Amino acid sequence: MNRITACAATAILLAVGLGSGPVSATDARTAAGQSGHAAPAAAFTRCTHGYFCAFAGWNGEGTRCQWTVREMRNTADNCSFIREGRNVLSVWNKTEHRVQYYTQTNFHSRVGSTLAGQGGNLQGDYQIRSFKPQ
Repeated sequence: MNRITACAATAILLAVGLGSGPVSATDARTAAGQSGHAAPAAAFTRCTHGYFCAFAGWNGEGTRCQWTVREMRNTADNCSFIREGRNVLSVWNKTEHRVQYYTQTNFHSRVGSTLAGQGGNLQGDYQIRSFKPQ
């Protein structure tokens, strides 16, 4: 009797688990942005080689700002979404050097850095107001 009960319970659990259906692309992007999982590299192809890019959306989506200069004292000078007060949700660094970034202008309040050739989603609750090579 225990064997039949265990098999029935397993079958019910599998049916419930499989019955939840596939996760939509929107749900996957939201989950990746909130859970800190790596973002799909294809989403960041809009960042041009030699540039440091900041995005208003998760996974390299939304408005993009990009710079070829090695350092920027005030990103709001030439980035519309930062100037509007929106946070940076993801970055990609297609330069040849590590970029460290700050929540204030003129390299104050360092918040993070990204290695050359890498990027991904950020915490999402701040702006990058300046950056320079490390």
